[in-house]
Amino acid sequence: MSLAISLPGLTSAQSKGDEKKAAITNLINNQSYVFTAQSSMPPGPSPDRQLNGNYDLTVTKDSVISYLPYFGRAYTAPMDPTKGGIQFTSTKFDYKVTEKKKGGWTIVIKPKDTQEASQLILNVSTAGYTSLQVIGINRQPIIFNGVIDARKSKK
Repeated sequence: MSLAISLPGLTSAQSKGDEKKAAITNLINNQSYVFTAQSSMPPGPSPDRQLNGNYDLTVTKDSVISYLPYFGRAYTAPMDPTKGGIQFTSTKFDYKVTEKKKGGWTIVIKPKDTQEASQLILNVSTAGYTSLQVIGINRQPIIFNGVIDARKSKK
């Protein structure tokens, strides 16, 4: 004799998780998303810093636009003092996605037309939680934590 027990909330939670995973998969495959940084982990003994949500990395098929802060050691100072942080627009870059065995993705972006970053590594969970490591040419690497989501359409 078998006994079947129905748990009403379980299937709903599973389907929401599946929907979120499908949405994130679609964003990554279409190269159309925004990573919003919520905190940063500077190199060295510095404490984590909570961010106000106004910092992001926008990825499209033809460009990568970075507006991120930087905390850490830079080996050269910018010529323009208003150009602090990791701010650039790249139109020439390599984009590689690798699916992880236990779910999620690793995305490696290598901009070829900026001195601000030589490599961007995003580790994305199926729920959209993301860590972004920015490896620069003239500064120490920095890690940001946040989420990826669909790009907002401009009206």
